[in-house]
Amino acid sequence: MTASVDVLIVGAGPTGLALAAQLAADGVRPRLVDRSTDRVHESRALAIQPRTLEVLARFGVTDQLIADGNPAVRLHLHVRNRVLTLPMFDLGLADTAYPHLLFLSQAETERILCEHVRTSGVTVERGVELVDLRSTTDQVTCRLRHRDGREETVGARYVVGCDGAHSAVRRDAGIAFEGSSYPQTFVLADVEADGLTTGAAHAFLSDTGMLLFFPLGRPASWRLLVMRPPADPTPPDATVTLDQVQALTDGYTGGAVRLHDPVWMTNFRLHHRAARHYRAGRILLAGDAAHIHSPAGAQGMNTGIQDAVNLGWKLAHTLRGGGAAGLLDTYEPERAPIGRMVLRFTDRAFTIATSTNPLVRFARTRVAPAVIPLAARARAGRAFAFRTVAELDIRYRRSPLSVEGPRPPRRGPRAGDRLPDGPVVRDGRSTTLHQVTGAPGWHLLLCGPGRTWAAERVEQLRRGRGLTVHRLGAGDEPGTLHDPDGRALHRLGLGADAAALYLVRPDGHIGFRSGAEGWTALVGYLDRWLPPS
Repeated sequence: MTASVDVLIVGAGPTGLALAAQLAADGVRPRLVDRSTDRVHESRALAIQPRTLEVLARFGVTDQLIADGNPAVRLHLHVRNRVLTLPMFDLGLADTAYPHLLFLSQAETERILCEHVRTSGVTVERGVELVDLRSTTDQVTCRLRHRDGREETVGARYVVGCDGAHSAVRRDAGIAFEGSSYPQTFVLADVEADGLTTGAAHAFLSDTGMLLFFPLGRPASWRLLVMRPPADPTPPDATVTLDQVQALTDGYTGGAVRLHDPVWMTNFRLHHRAARHYRAGRILLAGDAAHIHSPAGAQGMNTGIQDAVNLGWKLAHTLRGGGAAGLLDTYEPERAPIGRMVLRFTDRAFTIATSTNPLVRFARTRVAPAVIPLAARARAGRAFAFRTVAELDIRYRRSPLSVEGPRPPRRGPRAGDRLPDGPVVRDGRSTTLHQVTGAPGWHLLLCGPGRTWAAERVEQLRRGRGLTVHRLGAGDEPGTLHDPDGRALHRLGLGADAAALYLVRPDGHIGFRSGAEGWTALVGYLDRWLPPS
């Protein structure tokens, strides 16, 4: 007998859990399976970027992540007998509620997301492995094997592979995974360490590379990451001992840091690969199944979660009949360029951190320590340097979903950009733009005097679409969002005085914008992508 499901998610790591959360928020209950019998208990990914905190805030889990994590970390840069202290909090980001990098073990991130999807009615089925799948134009037939050896057949309208670098979904879909491996071998360890200032991350720079310590708290106080010397013959699958890790640490710290009580230690090799396609009919990929790269910049888990959010609302709209037939076709054009960009960025950062080239070594140990503190002194400089890493500048301007209507505003966010966040007031109560537009579905922001937008036209536009409409104005009209100080929206590039339209997608990106003359174009856009049910 074949069971039926709308969406089968294979892989219950952060990407699969975020996808399940997004689908559940939109009224779709997926089936979520993972071949592992338990969630991870090692740290693995350990930093959450501001944009990821924003998208997870829509599910109500960000406050818990911050409460369990460390948002006030500073970086101590150890180089040539000097220690430079750099801020990783208050990074000059004025358009987000989360202007910091949050340090939190992946084990804790998964725990919080698991609890959220459970309360949303989604069960994580562990010890369930995808054996094979066959796709037709109507469904994907999957064979699953349970831990007790029992097998079942599942017919799914869509299957999403969130099952990591060795994705069974990607393999069975016949999607190539292109790229290569870095030659270096690294050591990861969750350990206790004496000799480090607590509440800070530590980077030890040398001619041979970097040694990094990140504060964890759980399952151990510190996560260590270090590269083995190029001449080290230790194979990647060899057992790691504490004496080996201590010897590597001594080479960078001169014996100043003593390790003890390891929770987990492993050798590993890094890869930089990307799936040739993110979709094959009714089969889709997200997270590490679609792209893997070095951990430089803490981009991996964050990119995967944002893949999931981008895909989740499109899947839900398609399944409910509330979106155009081609909505899923926009997933790969939007997310694949982001995956390639992350691969390029992390590859360059990795090369700078590990290269033995004399010029690169000189830049790493002499130039960078002199330049970085200067750039970090000014909040504007910190913001400029951090925005790409924070993933706040991700844009979909070339997407079919991004349309500039007639006479759009000359400044501010464009179609495809993330909607900036900032304070607003409604009916005497303080709130933010992201809190207002964080509810599931599409949101329309009408900027300018209330008389610009006839109530009957607005109601006709909303009817049958599930569209939420907000007015942004300069006055105190009931229900209108306005500036707390008369300038907040202007600082975000969203003028409250000049008439403009901003249509915000369910993932917080702007789909359409125009001046007041764009009403007809807006109706056409909605008829294309959000037709009345």
